Amino acid sequence: MFLSVFDIFKIGIGPSSSHTVGPMLAARRFVRRMERQGTLAEVSRMRATLYGSLAFTGRGHATDRAVILGLMGETPDAVDPDAVGGMIARLNEAKRLRLAGGPEIAFDPATDIVFDYGPPLPGHANGMIMAAWMGGGDPARPPDKERAYYSIGGGFIATDDEFAAATETADVAGSESENVPYPFATAAEMLAMGAASGLSVAEMKRANELSHMDAAALDTGLDRIWAAMNACIERGVAQSGELPGGLKVKRRAKAIWDGLQADKSRNFRLEHTVMDWISVYALAVNEENAGGGRVVTAPTNGAAGIVPAVGRYYLDFCPGASIAGIRDYLLTAAGIGGIIKANASISGAEVGCQGEVGSASAMAAAGLAAILGGTNAQIENAAEIAMEHHLGMTCDPVGGLVQVPCIERNAMGAVKAINAASLALKGDGTHFVPLDAAIETMRQTGADMHSKYKETSEGGLAVNLTAC
Repeated sequence: MFLSVFDIFKIGIGPSSSHTVGPMLAARRFVRRMERQGTLAEVSRMRATLYGSLAFTGRGHATDRAVILGLMGETPDAVDPDAVGGMIARLNEAKRLRLAGGPEIAFDPATDIVFDYGPPLPGHANGMIMAAWMGGGDPARPPDKERAYYSIGGGFIATDDEFAAATETADVAGSESENVPYPFATAAEMLAMGAASGLSVAEMKRANELSHMDAAALDTGLDRIWAAMNACIERGVAQSGELPGGLKVKRRAKAIWDGLQADKSRNFRLEHTVMDWISVYALAVNEENAGGGRVVTAPTNGAAGIVPAVGRYYLDFCPGASIAGIRDYLLTAAGIGGIIKANASISGAEVGCQGEVGSASAMAAAGLAAILGGTNAQIENAAEIAMEHHLGMTCDPVGGLVQVPCIERNAMGAVKAINAASLALKGDGTHFVPLDAAIETMRQTGADMHSKYKETSEGGLAVNLTAC
């Protein structure tokens, strides 16, 4: 399957691409399917059952709210984050829900959204089953319509049949399909195609995108993605107070931002100040994400701050920076993200946080190396350095929330990405560990990782913090 830059970077809503965006899309897809079949008007009851990581950390990741919004017909890119609270409050009071394009039905989130803490569904750690009953029949009988969905990371979803079919062809599926000019499935193929064509990673990715859309649409879309990323930074540095969820985690980005602005106004500068700016960009995005705000999956919500932070660093601190450079940055990053997704995973529930923060850091490192004049070999090297030094990172959110340690991890991942790009640009592109080897190592490490370290909040900081 061709993975567009707009598949890797999707405008959505926090706090999670796999636990919020994916389930919202799955619930909406289930309703739309019945609408196409002409059976939606007969629906009298709906139920969503969440399994695996969706159950264990679903409440903290607002999965129940996402399912409700999806049943209402809302989409992650269009729903108003500020209106969600009121919509959910009205449902909880009336216990009535109007299905998108269909009837109003009785619906009680306390009973009609089930968190099943038993074994996960067989296909993926993020599984859910949507069920519908028709005609007001006995809810104790089997449902009239039922469909299993998997939220496989980054807002991507698949039915059980689609997931099985994709798994069967995973050994030959790449980040680019055969109907594009440069169908690289691995980093090695990317380098070989670049050498044969004389094109950069961004130029090859652009050519692939142009086989599906015109140049004006591509540039407009890239500019829209960057505008959403940058707007998230700007919103994040303007907000204060506590994040929702009960941990009483305070937003820090505004105070840090205000301090940096004050230092700048009186020409106060320390050598490490640039790292503070990078960190505050990332913190701002992930505080917005944790608060349920508008973010761009990059490639997930949990790691959404890294690519924007490094892009903003480029614009604010690198001489000659331009929006044209940002476009190449996003194209390059998406090319690397597609390779990682095709050959390993970007899902924290599947491989731990190495698949989220590690992937995002590798993408940002490659993109930055590209727009600072790096060769394809240096770009691949930058991605490998960033990926290698996130290997083994677990996903252990405290309280099932994307706050601790998730927000700070984005700041660290952004700094690592810039460091990786700098190291790669200091060399000639030759290095010991290929990116493909680092990606395969990440996949194997994720397969070996105990489930309690993969977004279930059953291990790591999620259980040890309260014992300290």
